[in-house]
Amino acid sequence: MEIAQQELAKSAETKTVEVSGSVALLEALITEGTEVIFGYPGGAIMPIYDALYDYKEKLNHILVRHEQGGIHAGQGFARTSGKVGVVFATSGPGATNLVTGLADAMIDSTPLVCITGQVFAHLLGTDAFQETDVINITTPVTKWNYQVTDATEIPEVISKAFYIARSGRPGPVLIDITKNAQIQKFDFAGYTPCNHIRSYRPKPIVRKEYIQKAADLINSAKKPFVLWGQGVILGEAEKEFKAFVEKSGIPSAWTILGAGAIPTDHPLNVGMLGMHGNYGPNVLTNECDVLIAIGMRFDDRVTGRLDKYAKQAKVVHLDIDPSEIDKNVQTTVPVWGDCKETLPALTELIEGKSYPEWLAKFKDYASKEVEAVINAEIHPGSGELTMGEVIHQLNQLTNGDAVIVTDVGQHQMVACRYAKLNQTRSNVTSGGLGTMGFALPAAIGAKFGAPERTVVAVIGDGGFQMTLQELGTIMQSGIDVKILILNNRFLGMVRQWQELFNEHRYSFVDIASPDFVALAAAYGIAGKTVSERENLNDSLKAMIDHKGSFLLEVMVTKENNVFPMVPQGCSVAEIRLK
Repeated sequence: MEIAQQELAKSAETKTVEVSGSVALLEALITEGTEVIFGYPGGAIMPIYDALYDYKEKLNHILVRHEQGGIHAGQGFARTSGKVGVVFATSGPGATNLVTGLADAMIDSTPLVCITGQVFAHLLGTDAFQETDVINITTPVTKWNYQVTDATEIPEVISKAFYIARSGRPGPVLIDITKNAQIQKFDFAGYTPCNHIRSYRPKPIVRKEYIQKAADLINSAKKPFVLWGQGVILGEAEKEFKAFVEKSGIPSAWTILGAGAIPTDHPLNVGMLGMHGNYGPNVLTNECDVLIAIGMRFDDRVTGRLDKYAKQAKVVHLDIDPSEIDKNVQTTVPVWGDCKETLPALTELIEGKSYPEWLAKFKDYASKEVEAVINAEIHPGSGELTMGEVIHQLNQLTNGDAVIVTDVGQHQMVACRYAKLNQTRSNVTSGGLGTMGFALPAAIGAKFGAPERTVVAVIGDGGFQMTLQELGTIMQSGIDVKILILNNRFLGMVRQWQELFNEHRYSFVDIASPDFVALAAAYGIAGKTVSERENLNDSLKAMIDHKGSFLLEVMVTKENNVFPMVPQGCSVAEIRLK
């Protein structure tokens, strides 16, 4: 046992023990249940890394190749495990490289605790080497941040950090620790996780009268419609949500971050909302009489043009974050609170019903979409491979039980549309920020968060080249991630917009790529390329069955568009099938 841990072992007798701020930090992380840390060392965080040397058996540190890769990996871990992701970075450029991931985690409500090193306190404000004002830089993209300049603050600040990150509407927290605080020794009396902060109320008081009003609206509805988002998953309310949907008999549709809360093939799951969502859910949003939104924020990609969005409907909005109520869509009945509490209360008050004629309208629109779009996408029969048929065949091999991690672009929309998801926490994607380069590092974290599950990263050729250095992280850690690159030789989503709205003026979207299979081989990762339909299924099976990470590049048609599509500035009812 190392010296620091020997001293801690004696603390049972003395009640306190003198340790450094770095040791106190690591003990706090262990008490919080931290299993894995994604990080990259540097000068200003070196004392923490020196202390980490003695904690190799208790804390699994994964050396990423770039700090942005580290924070995306932390996001992937949090999304599949339901726990707080932990990330280490040094000062200056190390800290600023976290900003994209912080913004992504903030808008997608992902719980993270990021620890950054900082220059000595007496050097703050002097433009010292690798000094950056990380607190002011990250304030807009964190739920809370704080700079520690005295080691005695560390236990309380870390306990607050974890509590704030995971409670209420989750989000990222950043703690910046000066180098002197990391080195400084103090009398450490142990670590107690926080469960209360004065003036911070993560869960609003549930008002029963509003639940009753919501139930009355739902019970009187003729054509009710449920929209659910990630709040159901973050609130661990999947069972409560399923009970509500099944008792109410109401057709229900999901945002991309809410996917998987109930299985894709559930009879009341009518599909995906939004710009590239399913035909029926979009059109019928503007025909329902009561709209029940659960754990979703009425993002612009879901609503389209707000002044034409569901104007005929009375709106019930269940959300844990009061700031989301009436932010974009005017609510008739607000239901503040954790949906794990509010949903059962609402379920108890609603009447058990079914809406066969209303549900049949969704099925009619689904049939039209199958005929106009889906059949040609997943069963093209001839010509070049399509993204849709790749995802369709992947579904058959994984039986809908894999974790699908997507990057951003056409492949993301295709994967979200066609992936079969039988389990919760199966869809990991960058929703609100739309961060290209997200998928590869996020898939690494997702596998650490769900080691028993198959994790498939579905990535476009453009996004892959933004963070492909994380193949080195896969190589060194030995993690088993399946990498599926859908290569259309374009920045596909931008090209689609240029085709549809800029008269085919393809401005800087034709992207060249390296030999991805040879690149993977350089990192000791097996791989292959497939372009022929008759070889697709066997190639996908080889990827899934391979022991260890595998990169499969699928050459897909260059100028295929993702439909349906709600053009920007249009109503959801103006969704186009072609």
